[in-house]
Amino acid sequence: MTTSGAATFSGPDKEKASLIVKASNRLVATGMNRGSCGNVSMRCETRFNGSDSFLITPSGTDPENMTWQSICLMNIFGETSCHGKPSSEWRMHRDIYSVRPDIHAIVHTHSPFATTLACMQLEVPPFHYMIAVTGGNTIPCAPSALFGSQELSDSALDCLENRYACLLAHHGMLAMGHNLEHAMAIAIEVESLCEQYWRILQTGHLKILSEKQMNAVHEKFRDYFKK
Repeated sequence: MTTSGAATFSGPDKEKASLIVKASNRLVATGMNRGSCGNVSMRCETRFNGSDSFLITPSGTDPENMTWQSICLMNIFGETSCHGKPSSEWRMHRDIYSVRPDIHAIVHTHSPFATTLACMQLEVPPFHYMIAVTGGNTIPCAPSALFGSQELSDSALDCLENRYACLLAHHGMLAMGHNLEHAMAIAIEVESLCEQYWRILQTGHLKILSEKQMNAVHEKFRDYFKK
């Protein structure tokens, strides 16, 4: 990763940077993140050194101390322009944007119930039809890898094929969408599903939907989040 000074954003990207700050504060306010943990990014219109780029939250910064000027600009080569350093998880964001042209926003959280299940290395099965909003019949859990590493990014990408979310073992949750509103909605729904699943596990009476039932849900959800 190479770093230069503060980024110069286009008008629309200033608005996106402000949306990222608002989303980061919302994640803390709703208990999805605490302090400076987690990160948020969006594709942007600004081309940095001739490359497609994205905006991402800075490393180690509490959202209440962020402004739109705090947000880092990065390109697919790992070059960045910002006052500080981009989130240590920038590789995951970069790699997802590189292989998923349908994705325009990514949210990573350490939310309590998703992280609890991730630390148990559990995949979330189709106990509830809303699992379908994540794109598959389960919410998979990517194998553990060091935070910020290429290994973690590769692990997450393997789990995210044709999906909008996964858990990261011993780490947290990753959600993404066609826009920031979609990515936030997926993150909030995944946390809710993880809480429900955790509570069901306490009873020992898990029942899951069949593949046929989930296929019917997917058909009904075909245009669920599309604008």
